[in-house]
Amino acid sequence: MKRIIALVLVAVMALFVAACNTSSPSEGTKTYSVGICNFVDDASLNQIIENIETRLKEIETEKGVKVDVKVDNCNMDAAVLNQIITDFSVSGVDLMVGVATPVAMAMQSATEDSRIPVVFAAVSDPLSAGLVDSLEKPGHNLTGTSDFLDTNAVMNLILALNPEIKSIGLLYNVGEDSSATPIAAAKAFLDAKGIKYYERTGTTVDEIMLAAQALVADGVEAVFTPTDNTVMKSELAIYETFANAKIPHYTGADSFALNGAFLGYGVDYANLGVETANMIAEILIDGKSPDSLAVKTFDNGTATVNTEICEALGLKFDDVASIFAPFCTKVQPITTAENFGDLNQ
Repeated sequence: MKRIIALVLVAVMALFVAACNTSSPSEGTKTYSVGICNFVDDASLNQIIENIETRLKEIETEKGVKVDVKVDNCNMDAAVLNQIITDFSVSGVDLMVGVATPVAMAMQSATEDSRIPVVFAAVSDPLSAGLVDSLEKPGHNLTGTSDFLDTNAVMNLILALNPEIKSIGLLYNVGEDSSATPIAAAKAFLDAKGIKYYERTGTTVDEIMLAAQALVADGVEAVFTPTDNTVMKSELAIYETFANAKIPHYTGADSFALNGAFLGYGVDYANLGVETANMIAEILIDGKSPDSLAVKTFDNGTATVNTEICEALGLKFDDVASIFAPFCTKVQPITTAENFGDLNQ
C-alpha cells in the first residue's frame, strides 16, 4: 500500500511540474503589448503586418520577452479608426503601429498627451504629412518606415518602353496624402517633357472604375498611379479595363501588379514590415525614444511586371525586362492573384 501511495505521489508531482513548465509566460518574462491598425485590406499593407508579426515572434525568442499583438483594420473609415485607437489606449497598449498615412496621423493626434509611442509603416511622405520634423530627427513620440516613391524613376520606365508617348493618365484619390507629392512630381516631369496628361480621380471603388473608363475614352497611352490605397483597393475591378484597351498601368507598389496592373515599382514591403518590427523592438525592449530613431527609407529599385498583362498588351516579359533592366535594381515577374499567399497555392 505504501508503495502504491508513493507511486501516486510521484505521478502527481510529475503532472504538477509539467503544468508549471507549460504555463505561459513564466514569472519574470517581460510582456509588452502592441496595437496595430491597418488602413485598408490590400495585399501590400497586409504583407507589412504579416511580416511585423513574424519578426516580432523571432524577437520574442531572441530577447526572451513576450509581445502581445492586437491587429485591427479600419477599412478607410475615420470613425472606426478613432474607435480602434481609443480601444488601444483604454486597453493600455505599450505602443501603437499605424499602417499607412491616415492611421499614423490619427494616432499622432490621439497620443500627443498620453505620449504612447507610435511607429508608423508605409507612410509615403511623413514630412509633407506633418508627422515628423525631419527624417533624421522625427521629434514628437513617433517614428517609422516610409515607402516614399521615386516618381521620376517610374516616368523613366514609361518612356523606356514607349519613347514616343504623347499622353499619360494620372489615376488617384485626390484626398490621399500619399498621392499628393508623387502626382505633383509626375506633373512636373511630364510638363518638362512636353507630354500631355489627363487627371482622373475617385474616392470609392465605383468612382475609380468610372475614372479608369474615362481615361480609356481620353485616349491615353499609359496610366500612372502612385501608392494610392483607394486605387489599390480597386485594382482587381479595373485592370481588365486597361488591359482590354492595351493601356499599361504603371503603379507605385508590387501589390498593384499582383492585382492586375502592368507594373508595380517601389519598395520591398515584406522587408519594410521586418524593419518596422525592429524599430518596435528598439523602442519597447531597448528603451530608445522614438524621436531618436531616424525614419527608415528603402531602395525603390524593384520593378514587378505582370506577365499575364504583358501578354494581353502584346508584349513579352523577357523583352520588357531587358528594356527596364538599366533603370532598376531588379525586374521580377508576377501573375494575377488577390493576395501574395495565393501565388503559393
